[in-house]
Amino acid sequence: MARMSAERRRDAIVDAALSVARRKGLAATTVRDVAAEMGSSSGLIHHYFETMDDVVAAAFERIAGQDLVETEEQLRDAGDPTGIVRAFLSSYAPVGEDWAFQLWLDAWAEAARRPALREVSSRLNLAWAAMLERAIRAGVASGDFRSPDPAGAAWRILSVVDGLALQVVAHQTIIDRQDMLRWAALAAERELDLVPGTLAVSSESRAAAEARQADASRGGAGPPPRARSTHRLASDAHP
Repeated sequence: MARMSAERRRDAIVDAALSVARRKGLAATTVRDVAAEMGSSSGLIHHYFETMDDVVAAAFERIAGQDLVETEEQLRDAGDPTGIVRAFLSSYAPVGEDWAFQLWLDAWAEAARRPALREVSSRLNLAWAAMLERAIRAGVASGDFRSPDPAGAAWRILSVVDGLALQVVAHQTIIDRQDMLRWAALAAERELDLVPGTLAVSSESRAAAEARQADASRGGAGPPPRARSTHRLASDAHP
């Protein structure tokens, strides 16, 4: 049998870490757990990753980085700036027991104590904000939006949707996905000086997004097939 390359071995370790994190949460995943998942020793993990924090950061970056790329691809087909912002808000909203969003919650909570995870979280948050800012700047240039501060507008909109998404997942009986979508759209409309209802998500779009997220949630013990965006929580990267 061919010997596994270092890159493939690192990928296998990250796969195992994600499988454990789905069951136990990112914060509770240990070197021993990952080794047991792989049927190997803790020494193997430490051979390829200096610390468990590095494993956790790599696992989070795998999911969150893929999420970012897929959302960028999704938004390219959304049309004008209004359509892009509408699609962005729709892609943000979690559905039911969304384990990938739980991963973001864990990463957000752990970032203050784990420098490697904090670096990844901050870098990805900046990328999410930049993606929304580009859409806002395009809308200002076309006359669709009015905003004297597109960068600040992007962060304020992200802060609202982050908080609402957290409430949907952490307190499922208080705020539901439809509340989140409606309130997020209203906040963005006020920020961008739009007529109320401009960013409302149609029932067809909501149904399609929910179907994609439901499919992703059934993706097995490892990282789910990602045909949609999960979620980004604002971190200390906010200016």
